[in-house]
Amino acid sequence: MSRHQVPTGTPPEHHEAGVALVTGGASPLGRAAAAALEAAGHRVVVTWHRTPVDDRPAVRCDITDADAVAAAFAGVEAEHGPIDVLVANAGVGHLGPLVTTHPDDVRSVIDVSLVGAALCAAEAARRMRRRRYGRIVLVGSVAALHGPAGLSGYAAAKAGLIGLARSLAREVGSRGVTVNVVAPGLLEGSAVTGDDRSSSQATVEAWIADTPLRRLGTFAEAAAAIELLARPTASFVTGAVLPVDGGYAMGAT
Repeated sequence: MSRHQVPTGTPPEHHEAGVALVTGGASPLGRAAAAALEAAGHRVVVTWHRTPVDDRPAVRCDITDADAVAAAFAGVEAEHGPIDVLVANAGVGHLGPLVTTHPDDVRSVIDVSLVGAALCAAEAARRMRRRRYGRIVLVGSVAALHGPAGLSGYAAAKAGLIGLARSLAREVGSRGVTVNVVAPGLLEGSAVTGDDRSSSQATVEAWIADTPLRRLGTFAEAAAAIELLARPTASFVTGAVLPVDGGYAMGAT
C-alpha cells in the first residue's frame, strides 16, 4: 500500500457510534453481548423470534427466512442507521446421542445455528461492503473444536460457522469487512436440552473436569470477547476463531 492510499476498515465518519445488530437478543448471551456493545458506545438493536425483548430496540425476525432477514435489516437501517456490527448469536442445541436424536431436532439445530447465521451474515456483508466497513462476529462453540459426545448436530452446525467465517472473510476483506468467530465453552446458566436431567448434569460435570480453569464461563466473559472483535481497532483480525472456554479445547483451533 502506498502512502497515498487510505486503508479500508476504518469507521464511517458520518456518525460517532455505529449500529450493532445482535440476533437472538432474548437469550442470556444475546443480552450480555448487547450490554457490552452498548457500554462500548454502540447503538444496539436485537432480534427475537419467540421471546419478545422490550428493554432495548428490537425487531422480530425468523432468521431462517431470507426474506424476513432482509426486511429486518432494512427496517433497522431505516430507523437507526447503517449496521456496522453484526453479532450472529441466535442458535439452538440438543443434547443426546445422534443415533437416538429425531431427525427434526437435527434439522432444527442446523437450520437455526448455521443456515440462519449464514443468511444474516450474507445480508450484513452486502450492506457493509458498499460502505467499506463492517464487523461480523459469529457466535460458535468449542463443541465444534472438541466434539463432545452427545452434541453431534450442534457441533456440526458450529463447525460450519468456522468454514463460513473463513470463506466470507476472504470474500469481503478487501472491502474492510472482518468476519470472526467467538467460540464459548459451557457457560453458567446455559440451557442444555437433553433426553433427561441426569445426562445434562453429567455433561456439565464432565465439561468442568476437562477444563483447565475448573469452572464454567460466564455470559459476561463471552460478551467481552464479542465486543473485542467488534471494535474498530480489531481491523487486522479476520477469519479467526477465539475460544472463550477456560482452556477446554486448547490447541484445537
